[in-house]
Amino acid sequence: MSMQFAPASDAACPLYVLEPDDVACWAAEASDFARHWVEATHFTGAIGTCLMIPGPDGHPMAALAGYGTARDRARQRFPLAACLPGLAPGTYHLAQTPDHFDATTESLGWLLTAYRFDRYRNSNAESPGLVAPATIDAPCVESFAAAEALTRDLVNTPASDMGPDALETAARALADRHGAEITVTVGDALLDKNFPMIHAVGRASATAPRLIDMRWGHRGPMLTLVGKGVCFDTGGLNLKPGSSMGLMKKDMGGAANVMGLAEMIMTNRLPLRLRMLIPAVENSVSANAFRPQDILTSRKGLTVEINNTDAEGRLVLADALAFADEEDTDLTISMATLTGAARVAVGADLAPYYTDDETLAIELEQAGRRLADPIWRMPFWAPYEDMIEPGIADLDNAPAGGMAGSITAALFLRRFVENAPRYAHFDIYAWQPRAAAGRSKGGLGQGTRAIFGALPQALNL
Repeated sequence: MSMQFAPASDAACPLYVLEPDDVACWAAEASDFARHWVEATHFTGAIGTCLMIPGPDGHPMAALAGYGTARDRARQRFPLAACLPGLAPGTYHLAQTPDHFDATTESLGWLLTAYRFDRYRNSNAESPGLVAPATIDAPCVESFAAAEALTRDLVNTPASDMGPDALETAARALADRHGAEITVTVGDALLDKNFPMIHAVGRASATAPRLIDMRWGHRGPMLTLVGKGVCFDTGGLNLKPGSSMGLMKKDMGGAANVMGLAEMIMTNRLPLRLRMLIPAVENSVSANAFRPQDILTSRKGLTVEINNTDAEGRLVLADALAFADEEDTDLTISMATLTGAARVAVGADLAPYYTDDETLAIELEQAGRRLADPIWRMPFWAPYEDMIEPGIADLDNAPAGGMAGSITAALFLRRFVENAPRYAHFDIYAWQPRAAAGRSKGGLGQGTRAIFGALPQALNL
């Protein structure tokens, strides 16, 4: 699986990216053979179409890629990548593109299309190579692709091979690659060090719960990332039905995404101090599992009534966020596959997020649009605060009624972040339900490029 640009070569096939209105103009200036070939094949320039034009020896001498209309492109994330299945194997360079062509985004889509999850089955599929356009920051784009591959691999790996211990191994490998420091608190040591809710959620599993704490960088502003690492979620004693449990290997998608984001930050050597916290657990069923109606005391001292053991992600995140909030930081971001309510609200394609910081919201959304990483702001709606206050304890982990489920979960987490001057929470899906250009079916990075792109402004780098 190569998700890097091909080396420049005179043998690279020229690729002409054409909108429908440009096809006739291109053909009029081409050779008689090429013009007749375009006319005979009825190439229209629609998104997802391509045309190989053979040379005298039968090998391709050029290729055309349809770029569609502006209206069609509004319905696609990576329109150029949609043509890749029709291109012959080989290496291509962009010989012509429309004036409004975004070379960075389209090159990234090309690289992402090369992703294959081949841990359990060899893939011999060969993806066409692309010579990096001269106008882009090729190493940065390659770092985006590498980070996305890491995230997808982690999410796609089944829980049999991606339990809390394996997630720790992956985090240690990430730290080793970049010279980061890492410490891990495991099992009953969580109680000794006051992480009671992480321990409570994970204690029923055969694999001990743990808190992963990675640090990198020694200068600049402080960024703290907290990712939900529930490696499998049965629902606990509020057991999920089989249809809802089928994708629960992806419940560590928040951890996978912050690891991908950390990969981007460290590869590009951003001038900041990075801290990454991942509470890694499996929410299992056993005699010692935490129970409905239990009341847990969090690291922060707030008590939490457990009204559904399937609302466990906010519990482990709460202890990790409280820990993060004990240290001075400039920006804290949490990422989690937290609620089905978020999927009902915005579907699988958008990453909903919460922040009280208007400037940060603008910075995130501008970066998301620039880097083809769509996000959507949701409200920390204060009038719903009483929905997470059960009376018998300080907080309720699963308010009754089902209304505003993503908002109440975000409000719950915000109770554990008091000192950080800027905070954003992402309630992501981390899964692509069906294959699309640049996005294979399966694990997915969401919101990470938007965050990365916003950091220079958000942290004055």
